[in-house]
Amino acid sequence: MPGPNDYFNVPLRRVAIGNTDEFRQPGALKAAVAEFISTFIFVFAGSGAGIAYNSLTGNAPTSPAGLISAAIAHAFALFVAVAISANISGGHVNPAVTFGLFVGGNITLFRGILYIIAQLLGSVVASFLLIFTTGGLAVPTFGVAGISVWAAFVFEIVATFGLVYTVYATAVDPKKGEIGIIAPIAIGLIVGANIFAAGPFTGAAMNPAVAFGPAVASFNFVDHWVYWAGPLIGGGLAGVIYEVFFISHTHEPLSEF
Repeated sequence: MPGPNDYFNVPLRRVAIGNTDEFRQPGALKAAVAEFISTFIFVFAGSGAGIAYNSLTGNAPTSPAGLISAAIAHAFALFVAVAISANISGGHVNPAVTFGLFVGGNITLFRGILYIIAQLLGSVVASFLLIFTTGGLAVPTFGVAGISVWAAFVFEIVATFGLVYTVYATAVDPKKGEIGIIAPIAIGLIVGANIFAAGPFTGAAMNPAVAFGPAVASFNFVDHWVYWAGPLIGGGLAGVIYEVFFISHTHEPLSEF
């Protein structure tokens, strides 16, 4: 049994690189396909809701109704996206979640890279398909409004921290018990809540893939670094903090969440 000071070293001891063979393993490839499909569904529904709202209102300025629409659409879509892939890949649907699980020792680096590639591709395909199916309407991109870029950076860190912390508490923690049943809806709800808080200022991406697809489709990368750096830092912090303070590990192998 580790001593009190050893708990602070446990996550780092559990971090694993893996190897390139994981790119060819049937289980890993199936998981990557599941991540692609789930991210595709999430972005298509979430960004599609934004396009529909803009179309119905004639591209009116952001309003309370638009914020509510975005929050509900993303909450529902993420609930479904996580639920349909949870038994296959763990239902990450987000590079920040994957990174948070990696630093906590719950997924290898190479498997994580495979997931992230699949997530990014899912978002890009969904974005271009939205442009095609709507007759060329623009896919909403994420941008900073009304605050400094550094304030937006902090917003994304804090919002993503809450998201990944929720993932750990409801889906990763071995003591989660019956609370694990509601993990997908809890994850969807925290995203919806964060959109209410940060949406008017940053769009509340909390997810590099969600920001990446629309940026590629619209070729608009203004302040795009915020939507990578903020979520990855927030997700990484949540993973380390939850692992250090709330999960006790011995030397069990990596989980496949």
